[in-house]
Formats: sequence, structure tokens, C-alpha cells
Amino acid sequence: MTSPRAAGTASRSALTRARVLESAVDLADRDGLGSLTMRSLARELGIEAMSLYHHVANKEDLLDGVVDVVAAEIQDAVGRLEAVADDAPESSWKPALRRQILTARTVLLRHPWASTVLESRTSFSLHVVRYYDSLIGLMRRGGFSYDLVHHAMHALGSRALGFSQELFEPDGATAGSAGGGSAKEGAADAATALLAQMADELPHMVEMLAEVGHEGAGSTLGWCDDQTEFEFGLDLILDGLDRLAEREKH
Repeated sequence: MTSPRAAGTASRSALTRARVLESAVDLADRDGLGSLTMRSLARELGIEAMSLYHHVANKEDLLDGVVDVVAAEIQDAVGRLEAVADDAPESSWKPALRRQILTARTVLLRHPWASTVLESRTSFSLHVVRYYDSLIGLMRRGGFSYDLVHHAMHALGSRALGFSQELFEPDGATAGSAGGGSAKEGAADAATALLAQMADELPHMVEMLAEVGHEGAGSTLGWCDDQTEFEFGLDLILDGLDRLAEREKH
């Protein structure tokens, strides 16, 4: 009969960095990014918190790792897309780039907290860099100079990875926070109510907010980053890049 101490030792020895990171992603998916601590992750894995430090150096290393997991998922999803044929016309860059970026967004919608972590990283994930390289390759196929590609990547910004950076976001409205959609909706309602009290000072903003609406939490990664808003901004940039690419050729 195996003793509890021996069973615990066997469990720790079977633990890998990959398993730790996968469990961290599952925990953030279920309970929000705010729930992801070294202590809660250890509890999720059924180990002592100190045992985690054999696999992740600290909380920042953990966050770098979960970004890698999500970025690998994006790269895998993009890799399953139908490749652009060698004899495809130059104009095929645009639908291919759009499809790839929307595929990345589909992955982020499964992990709505991940955009917040992606924004905060100061180190590069190799999977993210490879993904960016594939975007550059599509634009080069479309006849873009490297100078225009460089401008395009800056213009796309976070949209290249499938999410829009918010101009501002009410407290508690961050995607992936504990409470999910209800927290975002409550924060947005509170912000709208506050603006309504300032209707005399902010007439145009109050009128705009009275007319526009956003989609449900299933297609939203931020306070204003729903699918319609994301595709509107993406198409605006891609249409502009298309015109600039044509201008370069003449």
C-alpha cells in the first residue's frame, strides 16, 4: 500500500512545466485572471506552493508561460488554415491576412483574459514572433515593401493578434476578470450613468452612447472590443493598406 507521503512525492515528480502552464490557463479560463496566483495554482494541482518553483521562477515567469501556451494555440489554429496557393494573385494577401487575424481572435475569445497578459509582457514569445513573421510574409506576397510592412504592423498594433487596445476601460470591465461578462456589463453601466449626469458638459458623447450598443460577452474582449468593432477597425486598416500597396506599384 502506497503511503500519502510517497503518493505526494510521485505526484510532484510527475509534474512538468507544461502541465503547470496548462493548469494555469484552465484556472484563468474558469475563474478569471485575478484568480491566478501561485497559491491558487498549487491548490489546483494538489501540491504545496513551493513545489511550483521547480517549474516556474515567479509570477512573471508564470505569465510569460501562459502567454506562450495561448500563442502556441494561435499558431496551431493559423497553421490549419488553407495556405495561399503559389499562383494566387497578389490581391490574395488581404483576405488571407484578415482570415489569419480573425482566427487569432477566435482563440483569444476562448481565453478572454489573455489579451491583458499579452499587453503586459516585456519579453518575446517565440510563438508570437513566428505568428508576426507569417503576417509579414503575407504582406510581402501582396507586393508590400518592407517599409510599408513596418508601417502596417504599427497601424495594426494589437489587432494583429486579434484584440483592440481600449482608449479607457471602467474599473472592473476587463475581460477575463473574475465574474466575466456581468462584471463588465456592471462597470459599463456605471460609467454610462456617470456620463449621463454630465450630459450638459458632454452632450455629443452622451448622445452617442445612447445610440450605440455592443454585442454579448461571447464576442467581446474588452469594454468596447466586440466583434463588430474589431472587424470595423481591422477592415479600415486593411483597406487603407491595400490602397497604399497599389500606390507603391505605380
